[in-house]
Formats: sequence, structure tokens, C-alpha cells
Amino acid sequence: MRAESGWPAPAKLNLFLHITGRRPDGYHTLQSLFQFLDQGDRLEFSLTEAPAIRLLTPMPGVPSDQDLTVRAARLLQQRADVRRGVEIRLDKRLPLGGGLGGGSSDAATTLVVLNRLWEAGLDEDELAALGLQLGADVPVFVRGRAAWAEGVGERLTPVEVPEPWYLVIVPPVSVSTAAVFQHPELTRDSRPITISDFLAGRSRNDCEAIVRQLYPEIAAALDWLNGRTRARLTGTGACVFGAFRDHAAALAAQQALPAGWEGFIARGCNRSPLHAALAADRM
Repeated sequence: MRAESGWPAPAKLNLFLHITGRRPDGYHTLQSLFQFLDQGDRLEFSLTEAPAIRLLTPMPGVPSDQDLTVRAARLLQQRADVRRGVEIRLDKRLPLGGGLGGGSSDAATTLVVLNRLWEAGLDEDELAALGLQLGADVPVFVRGRAAWAEGVGERLTPVEVPEPWYLVIVPPVSVSTAAVFQHPELTRDSRPITISDFLAGRSRNDCEAIVRQLYPEIAAALDWLNGRTRARLTGTGACVFGAFRDHAAALAAQQALPAGWEGFIARGCNRSPLHAALAADRM
């Protein structure tokens, strides 16, 4: 099972984000389009006979019991009545609070890979339902297909959209998603759109105006990137991104980043690199 390099937990982008309403329970309804990147975290799993679940690479300031990988493993272990345990190594490459879905992707990779390694036997729908208990973004990573999202993000329809090269800029801030969604000036009544609207360019990120107000570093990154291509915010940020026709064009933009700015180049993927690795591992 799998070489030493471990299993990918890919980043995602929200290619747009419209907030269409707010439910009585306080959750916002939305529309978005998720696409994966060929960059992300990586995880390694070593099975144990004892039932303990251990994260060997804890994140500073995050108690092990609260880490999404540990919570995902325990949830699967309980759901499938698994008697074995696992030791997890997480190579954290994605920034925290960047809107790239790193924690959700780590949880999904844990669910999907341990389901196979433990021979737990859950199907995709069952794994996605477990993932939803951990976070609204986890199911899209479990299913592994670029998707049009509605509801609170749990209603997913697979889509095929262009797979350009992206430059992703990583401003030196961590965005509070709760603060953005609780902001009194947040747009909460965007009209629903269709994928044809999106492909025609009639979409935006409703969180961008608030994030610009709260985080001048992100506003500066959006303004800079808008001078080279259409700049967009992923989720509530902090990362911003723009599409380029090829790797060379994305590289030229990356090389022009102002001194001290950080960014990386990645290819958009309609199929998750995790699911590509799972398929290759069966061969």
C-alpha cells in the first residue's frame, strides 16, 4: 500500500462564493464551485494492533484530541467498529486560515485512506456523511470531484470546468471565518446563478468586500494580482488566486511578486489527486 511519500490531502479553491440566504438556525446558504489543486498536505498512516490513535506530528497550539485527523480516525473507528489503531504523520504544507481547505482535506484523506487500510467497508456516501460531522467542506474532498455546491455546502453536483494554472498568493494573515460571516455588512441575498452564468464570468466572492475591510494585506494582494489577471479570494481567504493560460505565464507572475510576498503555482484539477493516487495504488 503506497510508497513512503504518503497520501495527498489536496488544497481546494472556491472559484466563486455567493451567499444566498440565512437559515433560522444561523447557518448561511450559499453557492460555490470547488476545484482541487495539485498541491497540498501529505499524510502517512501506520496501522497498529492496539486501538489507540496517535498523531505523531501535532500542530503547535492544537491539542491532539481536537486535530481533525484524529477526530476523523476516531469517528471512522467507532462507526465501523474497528479494533485496530493507527499512527498518523502529517506533513503540513498548506497555510492555516488560508481558505484552501487544508484541515478539511486532511480529515477527508484520513477517512478515505483508513477506510481502505482498516477494511472498514463504508461506501462513499457513508464516508461523506461522516465527513459532514467534521466540517461542511469535508464531503467534497471525500468524493474527490470538482463540484457545484449549494445548501450550506453539502449539496454537491460534479462538474467539469477548465483546469488552468493558478498563482496562489499567501498573505501573512489568518482570516477568522466566523468574523466574516457574522459581519453586519456581509451580502446575504445574492440571487442563485447557473453554471452557464459562472462560465460567462457572472460570479464573485461575496466575502471579498468584508475581507478587504478587515485585512489590508489581502486587499493589497487582490489589487496587485488584478493588474495581471482576474484576482479572486478563495472562501473567506486569506489566500487569493488568479488563473493563467500556462505554467510559464503563472511563473512570470510569481517571479514578479513584491519582495517578501509568498505564493505558489498549482494546476487546477477536476479529479482529486487523492483519488488519482488511490486508483494508481490499485494497479
